Amino acid sequence: MSTGKLWGIGLGPGDPELVTVKAARLIAEADVVAFHSARHGRSISRGIAAPYLREGQLEEHLVYPVTTETTDHPGGYQGAIDEFYEQAAARLATHLAAGRTVALLAAGDPLFYSSYMHMHRRLADRFEAEIVPGITSVSAASAALGTPLVEGEQVLTVLPGTMPVDQLTERLRNTDAAAIMKLGRTYPGVRQALSDSGRLADAYYVERASSTRERVLAAADVDDADVPYFAITLVPGPTPTTPIRARSAAGRAGGNGLVAATEPGLAASTADTPRDAAESTGAPGEVVVVGLGPGDTAWTTPQVTAALAEATDLVGYTTYINRVPEKPGQRRHASDNKVESERAAMALDLAKRGARVAVVSSGDPGVFAMAAAVLEVSAEPQFKDVPVRVLPGLTAANAVASRVGAPLGHDYAMISLSDRLKPWNTVVQRLSAVAAADMAIAIYNPASSQRRWQVGAMRDVLLEHRPPETPVVLGRDVGGPTESVRVITLGALDPDEVDMRTLLIIGASTTTAFDTAEGTRVFTARRYGTGE
Repeated sequence: MSTGKLWGIGLGPGDPELVTVKAARLIAEADVVAFHSARHGRSISRGIAAPYLREGQLEEHLVYPVTTETTDHPGGYQGAIDEFYEQAAARLATHLAAGRTVALLAAGDPLFYSSYMHMHRRLADRFEAEIVPGITSVSAASAALGTPLVEGEQVLTVLPGTMPVDQLTERLRNTDAAAIMKLGRTYPGVRQALSDSGRLADAYYVERASSTRERVLAAADVDDADVPYFAITLVPGPTPTTPIRARSAAGRAGGNGLVAATEPGLAASTADTPRDAAESTGAPGEVVVVGLGPGDTAWTTPQVTAALAEATDLVGYTTYINRVPEKPGQRRHASDNKVESERAAMALDLAKRGARVAVVSSGDPGVFAMAAAVLEVSAEPQFKDVPVRVLPGLTAANAVASRVGAPLGHDYAMISLSDRLKPWNTVVQRLSAVAAADMAIAIYNPASSQRRWQVGAMRDVLLEHRPPETPVVLGRDVGGPTESVRVITLGALDPDEVDMRTLLIIGASTTTAFDTAEGTRVFTARRYGTGE
């Protein structure tokens, strides 16, 4: 009896309609259809191939003994996986030796980060084997993004997210474009590498490309705890219409990679703009630092709206840039939230070359935002001829306060709880001083995904000066789609209920909270016992 044939069937990224005609035919004709899954038993590959299966086919369900969990196998994780592959190959070999045709299903392409290759190595020397290529997740993600990955002589590098962060960072610094696979629990490290290489602002996240659950987000906006294995991060190469921070000299030297769009190596603008004219005459443009307000577009002032409309370039943190409607011909230079000085230098350099630059902040640009950073860098001699203006915006503190009444109705202080730009002992000294002075306090930047303990420490410091019954206002995403505002007490403040999008207002001894039909109202009296 002649032996059967092993087919490695590439199914594409998820949409059954992206299965090739050849793959569909071979699946239907096969005597045995084999597929992998984790221990939960749900096979993505079988789900894609289901429309092409026929009744009565034999199925071999190859269940991984471990995926990300621990194992008591004497050989550890790798030992358990190697043993599984040997056993799986033996099961398929039984069918092949009996003359049956085996179609081994593989999501994407069989030889692109696929389980099929482990069977091929163990069986192809004994049985006839042929591979049917499939559309890769890289291609599907690029299609979902609607953006070319590479053009002309650009280089695309495909990277596994399981690489050490420092190695991943170096690879990202030295390529035009990148696709990062194998995300899931690796995403925090991938995000760090994107940030360290200066590529975070240019990166996109695509989840389950081509499936009914497809999601496309800016990589900076992804929740680390909500990333499945079947997701991919793309960093497209520079295009004539969308300049990005590709392989800049700063990036190769270990910097953050933020450079002006006109730096050599980046694509120049294809249209005549005010910047082009200014470069030929040597006349500088200007930098306008604007505040969008906390979230609601109604809180953006007409003055700021006009400045945004007049700008040739927008510079800012990705999340804030995304709040500004796109305008044809206007260049957008987005970056992560840890490169304030570099962002300021980029804006000033663009203006020096003739651009009208709007540096975008949330809230008010002068309150823990970009105005100070821009002015500090503008004091350097090279930017002495670049005009800088600051346009105010509604602060997050005032927006949160308005939702409950007037908790900032008397003297108050604004304190950032972040210790990224100042030592924590300085934060503690200021909290203690303001609490002892009996002023209400607006707390900015209370927590982040990596910085969780400061809220509890702040509460303990304040309780040394304020009673547990002191009113506290928690305002999250005020003016945004997930807004929530609550009034609690200082003693009941739970740090787990606070994140980076939350602003806290801590009352003074003269702050009062009372219930109404509309909810709890809070005010800080304008008069002390001596009168005013």
